[in-house]
Order: sequence, then structure tokens, then C-alpha cells
Amino acid sequence: MALPLEGRSAVVTGAGRGLGRVEALELARLGAAVVVNDYGQPGRDGSGTASAGPAEEVAAQIRAAGGRALAHTGDVADFGQARDLVELAVAEFGALDILVNNAGILRDRMVFSMSEGEWDSVMRVHLKGHFNTTRFAAAHWRERSKAAGGPVYGRIVNTSSEAFLAGSAGQPNYAAAKGGIVGLTTSTALALAKYGVTANAICPRARTRMTEDVFAGAGFEPPAEGLDPLAPEHVAPLVGYLASPAAARINGQLLVVHGGMVAIVERPRVQAQFDSKQDTFSYDELDALLTPHYADRPQGETFAAAEVLGLRRR
Repeated sequence: MALPLEGRSAVVTGAGRGLGRVEALELARLGAAVVVNDYGQPGRDGSGTASAGPAEEVAAQIRAAGGRALAHTGDVADFGQARDLVELAVAEFGALDILVNNAGILRDRMVFSMSEGEWDSVMRVHLKGHFNTTRFAAAHWRERSKAAGGPVYGRIVNTSSEAFLAGSAGQPNYAAAKGGIVGLTTSTALALAKYGVTANAICPRARTRMTEDVFAGAGFEPPAEGLDPLAPEHVAPLVGYLASPAAARINGQLLVVHGGMVAIVERPRVQAQFDSKQDTFSYDELDALLTPHYADRPQGETFAAAEVLGLRRR
């Protein structure tokens, strides 16, 4: 019996550790040949000397299990190196079929204390990194579609976060970048649908190097025995599924995943609408309409999508 991704090729960024690692292993288990990308810096804030070790180790693990894999240690936030990554997959495997964007860093700070560099670095790795690889993969699929005279096979799985959905007070850069990734995903989904390509985003909740201190002391300690509900292994199957032919009708979607749960996030809906009785609103009219609408909400309370979803806020 053929595996779901047999004959397909994939690129997974940030795949040397954590979520990216288990995602690369899952795609390989399902039959895909994988380019394992990881810049290899040890610090979760993007600090430290880059190393080929993490990417090479995951690629070697895939090969040892009988799969096909090679390592790429470039920085996906660099436009040229992202192009090289896509070109490597095409040159090595004949085509690129699946792109999983996962690479990221954290530089947490309250908005009133954040430096320009802390903002720029997180936006660069997360949002620009997602754009860079998407841009070259999209061009590849468009060219293949033109040559074939019809749709081709293409899958993009991007990584957003509940920090975008529910807010995260100490992560304005990260939350903004993850929100931007959702916008990039939906735009890409619309642009590439006619070529046979789907683009979706996930909001994974997992215990990794980037999140270990977020969960520490917050009631999310790992169990004494059994699989950790926050193990990255809970996320990988959804990525494998979204990369497969079975998910052909899923496009432009956002899914939350953790601990044996998948939630499909509905697009924002209008909660209430107010129409002016004049040519345009006046201050007094808005005061008369909007102030009573929010009168029962405690001062300072914000909308939290996670509460609507029934998800525990991080």
C-alpha cells in the first residue's frame, strides 16, 4: 500500500529541533523526501553560533529509517538563501511539493520596553522568513502549472500562534508576526488556488525550547508518566495530513492543535452593527450607541478569541 506522501518532496524550515523536527520526521514517515532546514543557532532568541548539527542530525535520522533527506543550514529570513533552499529541493528531488514554514525566534518584552532591534529581528525571522520561502515556492508551482497546462500539486503549512488569537502581553512583536503570517496565508491561498496549491496555517501549542518557560509554573508541568499533552508529537500528524492529497479541499484555513485536539478557527464575524441616522456619525451619536454596548464589560478587558474557542489561554 502506497504511503500518502510517497513520491512527494518537502521543505521544512526550523526543523532541527522542536516542532520542525517532528514535522520533518512525520512527513518522511508518510513517504516524502525532505529537505531539513535549520540555521542551527542554539539560543531561542536567535543568538549563538550557527551550526549544521541540528539539521544534519534530523536528516541522518530520516535516512537511517530508510527515507530520503538532506540538510540545509541557510537563514530563511535572507531572501537569497530562501531561494537557494527551494532550488535545492527542486534540484535534488526534481520538484518541490510541500513547504512547511516553522522557523522562528523569541525576543520577549513589554511593548513599552521593546527595542527596535527586538521588534525587527522577530518580524524578520517569522514573517519575512515565511514570505521568502513562500515567494520562491509559489513561483515554482506557477511555472510548473503553466508548463503542465493545468493544476499541479502544492501544499503550504505555515505556523501561527495563539499569541495572535488571544494576545500575549509580553510578546507584541511575536503576536504581530504571527498575525501577519495568517494574513500571508489567506492571501497566498487565494492567489495559488488556481494552480492546485493550498495554503493553511496552524496554531500549535507544544513544549519546545521556545515555550518551556511559558508553561513552567503555569499548571502545564509534564506528567510523571505517559505522553506529555504538550509534546510536539501531537502537532505533527496534522501537518502531515494538511500536506497530503486528502486535504485538497482545505485552503486558507487556520487550525489550533495540541494534545489530541484540533480546532478549526472561524473567520471573524460582525458582532454588532450601528448605522448613523445622519449623513455621517457625530461624536454624540457614537457615544449614545457604543458606550451602552460596552457598559457591562470591565474596564481594561480585551476580546480573547481563545475564550470563545474554549481554549485555555497561555
